[in-house]
Amino acid sequence: MSALLGVLALVAALLIVIPGFLTGAYSVVGEPFGEISVDPLTPVGLAVVLLSLAAAIPVVILTTRLAHQLPAGWIVSVAGRFRSRWLLSCLGFAALALGAALLLALVLPEHGGATVEGSANELTDRSVAFALIVLLLIPLQAAGEEYAFRGYLTQAVGGLLPGRIGTAVAVAVPALLFALAHGAQDAPVFIDRFAFGVVAGVLVIVTGGLEAGIALHVLNNWVFFGLAIVFGDIDEALTPVAGTWWLLPGTLTQSLGYLALVAWAARRRHLETSTEEVVLEPKRPRV
Repeated sequence: MSALLGVLALVAALLIVIPGFLTGAYSVVGEPFGEISVDPLTPVGLAVVLLSLAAAIPVVILTTRLAHQLPAGWIVSVAGRFRSRWLLSCLGFAALALGAALLLALVLPEHGGATVEGSANELTDRSVAFALIVLLLIPLQAAGEEYAFRGYLTQAVGGLLPGRIGTAVAVAVPALLFALAHGAQDAPVFIDRFAFGVVAGVLVIVTGGLEAGIALHVLNNWVFFGLAIVFGDIDEALTPVAGTWWLLPGTLTQSLGYLALVAWAARRRHLETSTEEVVLEPKRPRV
């Protein structure tokens, strides 16, 4: 019951409370940096969207403390804390995997769905503003989504069923919700996002934490939005709804290659991947 209430509180906070608060706060300030809009997309509009998703971090921490009486560190990893060195290693693995996917995209039809045109866009104040927002806020946005989907939801769903069935459901259900949360989209884009969610969920099981998923998510979004700013259309980048099936070879190359590298490194380092703590349940005193 506490997990269900926690999920409902998380959804309400991220979809209603936080966006409303940020929009209202900005309006009170007087909109000194431009209009809040996502259609067309403005720098402030992008910042509000990214901050709304980043707000999942404190919301998940608060929910974990209030609903389950557990330290927030248990959401991050089985070590009960954020493993910074492991995150840095994963960023390196993510760069290798993403580089391989980009090279593959160059030889695929339609550039594998990559947003790359013949020449770079003109450098303007607007594009610089977008670049700074992407550079500074994407890490928070990506971490927020991982806290919500692979942190809280994975444990909340995984605790409902025992054994391997529970593990499979804990990976699949958050991945499905992650893909659906991106709104209307055609089949290739949906499958691309669902596949990303599945791999991110498997990474939690393989590594015992969110660090690997956060690293992949951050680098993926940096490159995606960076290409859109330099070569494509940033207005279409926030919520792409149409894509080509040629997206999938690159996604599989990146995700499976990254998963293999991370799994190998985790075994080599004897990374702690499990704990005897009960999922999203407070410790009970022995009678």
